[in-house]
Amino acid sequence: MRTAENWKDYELIDCSDGERLERWKDIILVRPDPQVIWKTPKTDKLWNNAHAVYNRSSTGGGSWTVNKKMPDVWQIGYNNLKFNIKTMGFKHTGLFPEQAVNWEYTAEIIKKAGRPVKVLNLFAYTGGATVAALKAGASVTHVDASKGMTAWAKENAALSGVADRPVRWLVDDCMKFVAREIRRGNTYDIIIMDPPSYGRGPGGEVWKLEDEVYNFVGSCTNLLSENALMMLINSYTTGLSPSVMQYILSETAGRRLGGTTFSDEIGLPVSSKPGRVLPCGASAFWISEK
Repeated sequence: MRTAENWKDYELIDCSDGERLERWKDIILVRPDPQVIWKTPKTDKLWNNAHAVYNRSSTGGGSWTVNKKMPDVWQIGYNNLKFNIKTMGFKHTGLFPEQAVNWEYTAEIIKKAGRPVKVLNLFAYTGGATVAALKAGASVTHVDASKGMTAWAKENAALSGVADRPVRWLVDDCMKFVAREIRRGNTYDIIIMDPPSYGRGPGGEVWKLEDEVYNFVGSCTNLLSENALMMLINSYTTGLSPSVMQYILSETAGRRLGGTTFSDEIGLPVSSKPGRVLPCGASAFWISEK
C-alpha cells in the first residue's frame, strides 16, 4: 500500500467503529467511513471535542452537527499546493488527502519528461490533480460535470499560484467529451480519471462504474499520444479491486502502446497508532517504458 505520509495540515488522528477522527489544519472533524469495521477504544479526548461531526441518517444521507465555532471555508496546504476546504453534504470536505501520493507521482513524471506535457484530468472534482500537474509544469484540460466543483477547482488553482498556467476548465459530461476529442483527433500525454461509482447524467443516463469502466478506459486509450507517459485510474468502488483496474489498463493502453502496469491500494497513516494505515481507495497505472 502507498501512503500519504507528507501532510502537515491534515492528520488522521484515529479511526474506530465506522468513523474517522481528523485534523484539517486547526479544525477537528469526525466523519463516517465504512471501511472502519474495527471497534477499538476511542480514548483520544478529541473524539468528544470535535468542531463538527457528520451523522448518517437511517434513511440515507445525513447532516453535520457543529459543536464549536468554525469558518465556513478554510485553507490547508500540501507542500507548495493550497486548497479550500469546507464541510459539504454527504460527509465530504472537497479533498481526498490520500491522493497526495498520486499527485507526487504524477508531478515526478511530468518533471522528468523534459518536454511539454499535456494532461487530461477527467471527473476532476476540485482539482487536486489538476493543480499538482500545473505546478509541475504541464498544461491541463480539467473536465467535470459539476459547475460548482469546477469553480472550486479554479479557486484552488488561484490559491496555489497556477491560475495563469495553460489550463482549460470544462464543465462537461466526461464520456461525451472523450467521444468528441477522439473525433477531433486530440491527444494527451497523461490521462487521469477518478470516475464515480454511480451517478446520473443530465439526461437521466445511469452510470455504474463496473458496467462502464472497461469500454470507457478503452475509449480514453485512443486519446493517448504516441509518446504518452501515463494513465491513472482511481477508484473508491469496493467491488473494483486494484488488480481488476490493472488488468483493464493492460488490455487497453498496454495492448496499444506497450509499457507496464501496476496497481495498489492507497491509504492514510493513523497518527495515534504507529504502523496502522487506513485503506482509502485504489489506483492503477499504465506507464510508458520509452
